[in-house]
Amino acid sequence: MAGNRPERGQPAPGRGVSTRTAFIPGPRLAGWVERFAASHGDLEMEDHDDGVRLAAADGATALLQAPWPDDGRPGRGSGLVERLASLASQPRTVGLLLVRRGGYGVAVASEGSILAAKTGSKYVQSRSAAGGQSQQRFARRRANQADAMVEAVAEQARLVFAAQTFEYILPGGDRALADDVLALPALKPWAGLPRLAYLDVPDPRAAVVKKAAAGACAVRVTVTDPPGR
Repeated sequence: MAGNRPERGQPAPGRGVSTRTAFIPGPRLAGWVERFAASHGDLEMEDHDDGVRLAAADGATALLQAPWPDDGRPGRGSGLVERLASLASQPRTVGLLLVRRGGYGVAVASEGSILAAKTGSKYVQSRSAAGGQSQQRFARRRANQADAMVEAVAEQARLVFAAQTFEYILPGGDRALADDVLALPALKPWAGLPRLAYLDVPDPRAAVVKKAAAGACAVRVTVTDPPGR
């Protein structure tokens, strides 16, 4: 019955869906949307608070999110995608703070390129399944390692950030560790900067930081595939 069909962009009841995320530079966004339409059919496009939503004829959807707020500098163009691409193409500068238990990466990026960066390896042990006094000793050692790492990363971030000027902070990696680093007095001069959407990254080696810098200045695209794909 027609009344039981899902609306465009909605998965069929009882069917699993898969999502994936990509980062598309502003100048390439129009081409990406054209290819998405070619693969999934005619598009319906709407402007929402969280971004531009595309709903395709086959049930696939895509959420397009600007890398930063317009802050009084909106993108130019006659259509939603054109304005979003224009906004993402503006030469704004972002400070990245990426932290995981295995290391850290700090960078300042503009137009997808790194202006300054520092990476390093630190180690915080994983949680232990042991019990009793052994577990307590392990927990203290792990807490001490985490505290030492947070302080070391904050100092490296201070050195990188102090030599640059930027508008936003982009945290990533382990959310709790990144928040702890940003809360330290060493980073107080940047505490008031707007924070962009958290970035999920693996251990931030140099290649990971380079990729994150490019993504920080690009449109975040979250695609939900139609059921059965």
